[in-house]
Amino acid sequence: MSASSFSSFDGARLAVTVMGEGRPLVLVHGLFSSAEMNWIKFGHAAKLVEAGFQVIMPDLRAHGASAKSHHAGDYPVGVLTKDLAALVAHFELDDYDLAGFSLGARTCAKGVIDGLAPRRLALCGMGLQGLSGWKNRSAFFIDAIDRFDEIKRGDRAFMAKSFMKTMGIDREAARLLLGAVDDVNSADLAKITMPTALICGDKDQDNGSAKELALALRDGRYREIPGTHMSSVADGAFGDALVEFFMN
Repeated sequence: MSASSFSSFDGARLAVTVMGEGRPLVLVHGLFSSAEMNWIKFGHAAKLVEAGFQVIMPDLRAHGASAKSHHAGDYPVGVLTKDLAALVAHFELDDYDLAGFSLGARTCAKGVIDGLAPRRLALCGMGLQGLSGWKNRSAFFIDAIDRFDEIKRGDRAFMAKSFMKTMGIDREAARLLLGAVDDVNSADLAKITMPTALICGDKDQDNGSAKELALALRDGRYREIPGTHMSSVADGAFGDALVEFFMN
């Protein structure tokens, strides 16, 4: 396993962890998470490496060990998609696979719509409504950031606060990033033509219906695993589903 960084399209330094040798597979983590938390801690990356993949796992801007600027100009609309394209260019990837969880899934979907061309794509913890309803989703997290010190147990934002605290999130940088994520136009889903797995917990409706998203894509394949939005990503079945999909 090697940890390094690369310079994105605007010069921001973004952290990236690489494990294994073999077919490149880019893994993009979810909101307030990191490569370590999303992919490494629960063994998903190790399973993929054992299956013969080289996993390339960036920390998103304002997350993990990546740049956490407090300047609004460093968060243009679509910045995460631009960062993903910069990662693919940095590693000179041509024949590769791509997967993302939650915010990472929306970033991967938008990246493909904007021109990235992985062989296979996995959109995990993501449903049809989640791709186009970012304004309401981001408003919830912005509120959690703004009320951070006053949120108590029993508040619907308590879990988000707890996870931000656990991950040591820079709330000012995260707030700026939340405003830079753009929606996916439903008409643009036609541009996602490669085999696409929709891997989602059986109790996860945080980003809408993964089954409906599978039906909306040209080659969408729904894969149900146990858990909620938070627990499914920690379940071994998540890594197993990724291996099964990308090995075929």
